[in-house]
Amino acid sequence: MDTNSLFGKALGLGDGWKVVKSEMDIEARQLRLWLDFEVGSYFACPQCGEFCPVHDTSEKTWRHLDFWQHGTELVARVPRVVCQEHGVLQTEVPWARSGSGFTLMMEAMVLLLCQQMPVKAAASHLGETDQRLWRVVEHYVMKAHAAEDWSAVRRVMIDETSTKKGHHYATNFMDADTRKLLFTVQGKDQETIGAFADEMTRHNAHAGQVTELIMDMSTSFIAGARRFFSGARVIFDHFHIMQLVGKAVDAVRKSLVANGADLTGGMWAIRGNEWTRSEKQQDDRRRFIKDYPILGRAIGLRESLQDILADNEPGMLKWWCGWASRSRLKPFRQVAKSIKNHWDGILAFMETRLTNAAMEAVNGVLQLAKRMARGFRNFNYFRIMAYLKAGRLQLNVPHF
Repeated sequence: MDTNSLFGKALGLGDGWKVVKSEMDIEARQLRLWLDFEVGSYFACPQCGEFCPVHDTSEKTWRHLDFWQHGTELVARVPRVVCQEHGVLQTEVPWARSGSGFTLMMEAMVLLLCQQMPVKAAASHLGETDQRLWRVVEHYVMKAHAAEDWSAVRRVMIDETSTKKGHHYATNFMDADTRKLLFTVQGKDQETIGAFADEMTRHNAHAGQVTELIMDMSTSFIAGARRFFSGARVIFDHFHIMQLVGKAVDAVRKSLVANGADLTGGMWAIRGNEWTRSEKQQDDRRRFIKDYPILGRAIGLRESLQDILADNEPGMLKWWCGWASRSRLKPFRQVAKSIKNHWDGILAFMETRLTNAAMEAVNGVLQLAKRMARGFRNFNYFRIMAYLKAGRLQLNVPHF
């Protein structure tokens, strides 16, 4: 077997194509393989599949996987066929996707690397520009996303995440049952909820099939849910409720400090649950509570609400709101008012125990990807990476 035949077997070209020439530049570490077809060959029309004669050819080049340490290119005369029904059309080659400058095997490697590292790092590793790699990743990710069937989606988590420095946000939508990221859209207003409702119609689904929406107490999200998912029950994640009381405790601490209280090191000692604090922080926490009873009352309110939400006692929640309203602590009076204003959604959480915990985990993955990439140049890149990392897509990784 000669060298060209050996390369042809290794490439798996199949019938109709063969390697007719090969050149290796040892110093430049480059290998070029020229491919050609037999004179008189017929090729399938890309429109109807009917085999047609060749009209003319044009030379094209594709980057292939490296042969050992040698960068490899394939060069071929690509035929245009004459179809009686559709006219003269460019035919497809078995080793590359139409319009791509990479072979299928090279695109598979690109996808593999970009799942494990930032695209820019993958580009550096392969000796390519990151724009070329982004085009490959975008093609397969968005094609797979467009093919997703959402007809079984019933419960949806909604949360926001930052896309880059400054006030730049995206709203993410996740299937609460499969933990699959469904949709990412720029912004965090009520129109993002409408964008998701519109997107459902492109995936064999509709807004009326959604029974629960799990979200924070954002005014925009609530308005969007009422407008676009009027039949869905809104559930407020207890994490966001505890965030409110945590901020209320911190507001009481700041008020004491402003009035001369010595709470050095108190911010981290007071925040969160006592059992998550270090031994020194626990000692400081007990000392602060003893020296400043108002702070002790604030921490007691926070811990009581946490227990009530954990024990699923709606009657006790009503009692807690009365206690907070009479506490003479303005931040907690505001929390009690907010709970009353969002009563149905909080009760819905206590009944279903549905949370956005999985969504928070996904946000963490996306923020890590953003930091590793030192930020994404535009929102489209952020969305592609979000779907690649958390969409659980069937990418149909290319091969030949």
